[in-house]
Amino acid sequence: MRVLVVTAVPAERDAVARAFGDGAGQSAHQVPGAGIHRVDAPGGAGRFDILAGGAGPAAAAAATAFALAAGHRPGPDAAPYDLVVSAGIGGGFAPVAPVGSLVVASRIVAADLGAQTPEGFVPVTALGFGRDQYLPPRSLVREAAGATGALAAGILTVSTVTGGAGRAAALRAAHPDAAAEAMEGFGVAEAADRTGTPVLEIRAVSNAVGPRDRDAWRIGDALAALTGAFGKLVPVLEGWNRRTGRLDPS
Repeated sequence: MRVLVVTAVPAERDAVARAFGDGAGQSAHQVPGAGIHRVDAPGGAGRFDILAGGAGPAAAAAATAFALAAGHRPGPDAAPYDLVVSAGIGGGFAPVAPVGSLVVASRIVAADLGAQTPEGFVPVTALGFGRDQYLPPRSLVREAAGATGALAAGILTVSTVTGGAGRAAALRAAHPDAAAEAMEGFGVAEAADRTGTPVLEIRAVSNAVGPRDRDAWRIGDALAALTGAFGKLVPVLEGWNRRTGRLDPS
């Protein structure tokens, strides 16, 4: 099993790497614009490449695409990935996703991709082109949520982080199943879809979606939760891959 994990920033990448033991992932190789930390799961369960691809959907999509393309190139170090995981911290919608909790995406949604009209926001799909969501494999979402204690719910990808109560309410009204927002998941999913690679998104909640209150953020706690989640996620991925023969979006 070969898994690509894409985070936004090095602190998130390192939090994931810590799940594999002290010093894991220190040997890095490069793709354009970013370095990949490679770790091997205990017991030969698989190889994980962990990439800090940058903040926002565009940077995440570009970094993921370069990493996936490198995996398909001929060469002794190349092999296609079985799964791409968008991982990191994010905002949680109260009360369903409190600070410190985990969310696994049942839907990965581009929440602000579309147009503003006199009648309000119109998603890109209603404009007649593009797509605005991806659905991770249902069985993997279920098993990952069960193993990590995460909530399985929609995760919204936004280019501008929510900073007010009005926008938070509008997002929840438009996406009642949403439990969290972040900035990279949809970009990662767009790149993964180009190679037919399944995608999963997992977020540890560091703050409430709504009015910005930096004093209430718990980034350290969220990063620790992300480390713990990956420690529990690896056996799930190994077992799921063994049953299916190859990760597929069914």
